[in-house]
Amino acid sequence: MPDHLREKPRAPHAAAIAHAPEKLQRSLSARQIRMIAIGGAIGVGLFLGSAKAIQYAGPGLIICYAIAGAVIFLIMRALGELTLYRPVSGAFASYAAEFLGPRIGFITGWTYWLTWVVTAMAEITAAGIYMQYWFPDLPQWVTALVVVTVLYTANLIAVRLFGESEFWFAAIKIVTIVGLIFIGLAVILFSIGALGDTASFANLWDHGGVFPEGIGGVLTALQIVVFAFVGVEFVGVTAGEARDPARTLPKAVNSIVVRILLFYIGSLVIIMSLVPWDHLSASESPFVTVFNRIGIPSAAGIVNFVVLTAALSSCNSGIFSTGRMLYTLGGAGQAPRTLSEVSKRHIPAHAITLSAVVMLVGVVINYLVPAKAFIYITSTATVGAMWTWGVIVVSHLVYRRRVAAGEVAASPFRMPGSPVTNWIVVAFLAFVGVLLAFHASQRIALYASAAWAVMIVAAYAIQPRHQSPGLG
Repeated sequence: MPDHLREKPRAPHAAAIAHAPEKLQRSLSARQIRMIAIGGAIGVGLFLGSAKAIQYAGPGLIICYAIAGAVIFLIMRALGELTLYRPVSGAFASYAAEFLGPRIGFITGWTYWLTWVVTAMAEITAAGIYMQYWFPDLPQWVTALVVVTVLYTANLIAVRLFGESEFWFAAIKIVTIVGLIFIGLAVILFSIGALGDTASFANLWDHGGVFPEGIGGVLTALQIVVFAFVGVEFVGVTAGEARDPARTLPKAVNSIVVRILLFYIGSLVIIMSLVPWDHLSASESPFVTVFNRIGIPSAAGIVNFVVLTAALSSCNSGIFSTGRMLYTLGGAGQAPRTLSEVSKRHIPAHAITLSAVVMLVGVVINYLVPAKAFIYITSTATVGAMWTWGVIVVSHLVYRRRVAAGEVAASPFRMPGSPVTNWIVVAFLAFVGVLLAFHASQRIALYASAAWAVMIVAAYAIQPRHQSPGLG
């Protein structure tokens, strides 16, 4: 990365910004970290977002997930290398501050906070939709309010409780997807059940071809596909509270390959082989549709419960991660100091409370525009995630340059193909950003992001300049 692209650090603030004392406890076990990593991105993007994406792209959506998954794997390897270099709760904001300067650290920290707040809004929106399966007249905003209240309370209790709840949330999601794949394979190969006569891998190309809506449809779906992966970077946030991060984090990062191939691509291949893409609804989870049509008694209700827990899981992670990011920003003097305080249970309670309060905006959106809430919220979250991912790979570029110069220690966990792969990732993210401008319902994310950029740059310009403990 050229030197002129990197902000020159201010002293002493810039030097301090990357090294904050940790008041959090390392309570997350290897078992919990691995399951959080596997289940982190299995949420509304796959279970509900794929319904809309299938209508845009048809079976071509599988290619979309494969390409995006390869890019996400590279991002995770870059993050893994940085995390092993210095495992801290500040994660991306900390690395951005150290390698790209305090301004980028400030912007990244607050943008990641906003991304997860908005993502949590998407999850509570999905929860409201799922509850209507059993209670058609229940307003989405009521479910959204209850979900935020319950998960906020749970996050104030203990980190270990968060880790354990996420372990079981992830386990439920994984068992469901694996079950879908095995049951679907049995239906396709042995022609059993209600779908036995029509289920076939040929459904992937017999209904208008692999790209029935053309390349334009695939490109339109790409934003939803990228959103489905929001959360894979969450393992970096857990680094500051992970036991033995040098052993657990590389395994968690590498597991993303299995996750992409099995959970995303595998499940979509089975779904669109069992039920042709043009027979699926854009308003109902394809997982629910497939299990319902297979003919297993109460299967659709069970799967709807599973995708509901997936939404709760992701929202739970959102409350956790936003609280930790505000805790980090508070410790750096880039947010009110009270946000860096922890409770007797070593929980950043003030930071979690502020995040939960802002998430209530999602309740209002679900009250005002329930039909459009999901696409508005997910497209906005995607832009924030792409900024974070871009900062990760660019910070990694600078880090590798400093390693080569002997200025910082080398990490034992390396990103393959760097620096070429770094720029491939940056180009892909920029391309997805451009695509948002071509779809009316997604374009609102660019307007929201532009407004956020003006606000956050202005906030940095007026913040006090004084020495602080720093990010991370």
